[in-house]
Amino acid sequence: MVDYIGVAEIQRLVHSQGVARFIERLAGEIEADYARWAEFEKSVRVASHSERGVIELMPTSDGRFYSFKYVNGHPKNTAAGLLTVTAFGVLADVKTGYPLLLSELTVTTALRTAAISALAARYLARPGSRAMALIGNGAQSEFQAIGFHKMLGIRELRLFDVDGQASLKLERNLRALPELADLTIVRCTGTVQAVRGADIVTTVTADKRNAVILEPSMIEAGMHLNAVGGDCPGKTELHAAILQRSDARVIVEYEPQSRVEGEIQQLDADFAVTEFADIVRGARPGRVTPQDVTIFDSVGFALEDYSALRFLYTLLGEQRGARTQIDLVPRLDDPKNLFGGTLGNRRTSLRRVA
Repeated sequence: MVDYIGVAEIQRLVHSQGVARFIERLAGEIEADYARWAEFEKSVRVASHSERGVIELMPTSDGRFYSFKYVNGHPKNTAAGLLTVTAFGVLADVKTGYPLLLSELTVTTALRTAAISALAARYLARPGSRAMALIGNGAQSEFQAIGFHKMLGIRELRLFDVDGQASLKLERNLRALPELADLTIVRCTGTVQAVRGADIVTTVTADKRNAVILEPSMIEAGMHLNAVGGDCPGKTELHAAILQRSDARVIVEYEPQSRVEGEIQQLDADFAVTEFADIVRGARPGRVTPQDVTIFDSVGFALEDYSALRFLYTLLGEQRGARTQIDLVPRLDDPKNLFGGTLGNRRTSLRRVA
């Protein structure tokens, strides 16, 4: 029997911790895994592109566990009442090859994206950063706001989206959370107003195109840019000149993947970047001076999903009471008799535990 986490179960697990605490704990797991970067198999994700979007597989292993995530990105889905991004994942035992956990990752991906964003900002943003502009107020935005409030102490959030209803939705959802009572929320009329004087600027837009969300004139010395929305070939958010500033420091998760899918796809292959793992391990500096412009060119990496799946598996072990399991793999008296133990036997011994 294989442990299973569906939408209802992830709701229960997250609410048992609290959303902010869950993101913070998950960030700790991700940080610990980045600290042992050398133990992981690393590869660019396997992508299948279409006119409407992309479907990707993201695998990795540390030799003990293997994980993969299936994830899509279809920006036009919302017009049909569908999510832009959906995902599920598997955690398996390397020793036997048996799957241990099959889990939804649609909600969990939003949680882990917020966790890695806030974790990177802890290393890269100026100490005492309190004001953040959030450009793009769709499905990821609440998670980003909660994570940065909890982990960075953000107290002023400036919102802008080309769809004003998205900003209203975000503000309504955030104001309903008692733990965000000290958060000042300002809805802005444009990107320029939102980013002016901000310590941190998060861009998390959905359109699959080379957009220019941030212009060079908008960037002030000392800012930290959390560029989340660019995550596939032909999709960017920052003007290339921002990356090329003399005071800019560009940090990526896994350089070979970011060269294909990140903001740096706009630049020559010899453009210098720093991998986040080197900063976590102390091998390279992040921010050097208060005037540096730090840019976290985040596209998401399989290690972060590994961390999330392993964390969920751990939480299941901590929870008292029943856990949901599914008969994904046959249980046989004779492992050499697959036919006889399944199709040749009308009586089944498989069961669903809830």
